[in-house]
Amino acid sequence: MAELQSVEAALAALLHGVAPTPPESLSCDAAAGRVLAEAIEARLDVPAFDNSAMDGYALHHRDAGKRLPVAQRIAAGSPAAPLAPGTCARIFTGGEIPPGADCVVMQERVEVVADLAAIPPDIPAGDNVRRRGRDVTAGAPLLPAGERLEAAALGHLAGQGITEVVVRRRPRVALLSTGDEIVDPGQPLAAGQIYNSNRPMLRRLLERFGAELTLITSIPDDPAGTRETLSAAAQEADLVISTGGVSVGEEDHVKAALASLGQLDLWRLAIRPGKPLALGRLPGREGREVRFVGLPGNPVSCFVGAWLFLRPLLGALQGCPALAQLPCLRARAGFSTQTGPRRHYMRVMLEFGEDGVLARAFRDQNSGVLSSCISADALAVVPAQSRIEPGDPVDCLWLRVE
Repeated sequence: MAELQSVEAALAALLHGVAPTPPESLSCDAAAGRVLAEAIEARLDVPAFDNSAMDGYALHHRDAGKRLPVAQRIAAGSPAAPLAPGTCARIFTGGEIPPGADCVVMQERVEVVADLAAIPPDIPAGDNVRRRGRDVTAGAPLLPAGERLEAAALGHLAGQGITEVVVRRRPRVALLSTGDEIVDPGQPLAAGQIYNSNRPMLRRLLERFGAELTLITSIPDDPAGTRETLSAAAQEADLVISTGGVSVGEEDHVKAALASLGQLDLWRLAIRPGKPLALGRLPGREGREVRFVGLPGNPVSCFVGAWLFLRPLLGALQGCPALAQLPCLRARAGFSTQTGPRRHYMRVMLEFGEDGVLARAFRDQNSGVLSSCISADALAVVPAQSRIEPGDPVDCLWLRVE
């Protein structure tokens, strides 16, 4: 019997030699969720000019404590004229600070009578002024290569007037299901058959991790059909994923087909859930090496394997460091458990309180109980050969992130 391998060994084998997908140009409107292939430098200062942080009155701080005539009105988007000493300007949020002014008093603190504004004393220079270049300076780094373009990053690009970016092509993924007992939803169930819950679950996770699903199909439960399907999938994908068929049963043909077509890097992990997991490579077009991940058929094992292995692999294929590791939170255990020779990834809900984070485990941690994954915030990592009691510290891998 082959020795069970660690998660660390599996990730090292999985990620060894992975190269990012080729770059492509996209409009920013179409680039949401994509990963930058090239670093971007700022073209403009942001803000582009000194402007007011609120509605109020612009003046020079030396004139604070006086009654000042209101010399001009400055709305956002309007040009500002120079401000004469001993006067102030009515100004609105985002309005340009006029030359000669160096502070803004909020309108609630000013009383205006007959076009004279009574300014309170002791207003410091720079008060309520957003200085030019406070956020971004022209020529400075704006976004690094490997940045995933989510909402704030897209806003950052728009603020520079950038309309097109160079991003990594989405990794093309073939998603295969094994087992004659697996039936697509909508079809009648015969005796001994179950609906395919892994396929829609993985499809959603893969899309969240940045993949493009190019093939979704089933693998026949025979050696020749398995080899043919795996070989065809590798011709049009950067990554081939299967569910089921990687255990030791007589009808589990995926592992043998992988070994005969390409290379089996690793099989059987010292984790719970998800011990039967195959990692390897298949020959693709023009001598390309296509990664293969054979996930277990049990739904929870499949779910956990996707977060632990598919997410970092797709991150490497996109050159995206943020996908390499799940954020880890230290929490107090709200449960007790004892492990054997395998590390246990327990589904937990997190409660945030004044005294820290509490991890509450779902009562039934069986690998077939998919309902526990719906409300799970994290995976509590319980080392092999250890015992956890309520109140003990436990590391939790947060699942509430992309």
